[in-house]
Amino acid sequence: MQRPIARITGTGRYSPAKVLSNADLEVMVDTSDDWIRERTGIRERRITESHETIAYMATEAARQALDEAGLGPEDLDTIVLGTATPDRLLPSTACDLQASLGAVHAAAFDIDAACSGFLYGMTVAEGLMSSGNARNALVVGAERLSTIVNYQDRGTCILFGDGVGVALLQPADNGQGVLSTYMKSDGRLADLLYRPAGGSVRPVDQDVLQDQSHMLHMAGREVFKHAVRSMADACDRALEQAGLSGEDIDILIPHQANIRIIDATAKHAGIPPEKVYVNVDRYGNTSAASIPIALDECVREGRIKSGDIVLLVAFGAGFTWASCAIRW
Repeated sequence: MQRPIARITGTGRYSPAKVLSNADLEVMVDTSDDWIRERTGIRERRITESHETIAYMATEAARQALDEAGLGPEDLDTIVLGTATPDRLLPSTACDLQASLGAVHAAAFDIDAACSGFLYGMTVAEGLMSSGNARNALVVGAERLSTIVNYQDRGTCILFGDGVGVALLQPADNGQGVLSTYMKSDGRLADLLYRPAGGSVRPVDQDVLQDQSHMLHMAGREVFKHAVRSMADACDRALEQAGLSGEDIDILIPHQANIRIIDATAKHAGIPPEKVYVNVDRYGNTSAASIPIALDECVREGRIKSGDIVLLVAFGAGFTWASCAIRW
């Protein structure tokens, strides 16, 4: 196991105030609170208002992380923003965040790996630090999934919410930091979770608006099966590369997709429920934002102490999956 290159020195999050509860959804589609909770563990999710853009939310979250690390925006040299719901297609939302934050010395770019976007961003940022091309890197996971969800489709609208989480990476110190990262994808399975239209192949037109093909489409049962298998693989790889076992993990922070996937992942890794952080009941699936939101909650609730071993693992559209082991 190599010595860590990067460590997290600050975290932050932003969650919209507007709550969409299961009771609210009962009025909108043919579903029930019991049905949703039994299958997903979700009770409510947060939904953005019109002014709460990705750049706006990420700016608020980033300021928290910078304050915790004792840095200013001008100290950042890299901004990596993972999102599947950018504010606009050109330029990158990371560049809009850079301008909003005042990070005048940073290179900024987006990553689209869906729910794995934050961990892909962590891997990229660590690589840039390893090569000497970055020193103070802001990694963002941010989504406004409410803008691409069809609220007449009960198979998807019950699952997703909005929010942003961030982590600030700086050079490792005293053996604390990122111990291993892993990322993988399988594009052959893309059509199980995707947006059929809205890109350059099929731009938005009246037909697209009519058939809602610019919204999220998902084959739920198939996605569940692959998610469990892929997150198990990601856990194994991160632990193997770090020279660890499930018994070494102090806290597991999985992508908050649904409670059944979370439970299956923890069971495979041999991590008991009391060491697994879960907030899917309060936020739903916030895609790239779910892990950094949960990470920030853990930090601020005192759930993570210096020296703890933290395992992060995600799965998303693409399909993509990723993991990261950290000594805090």
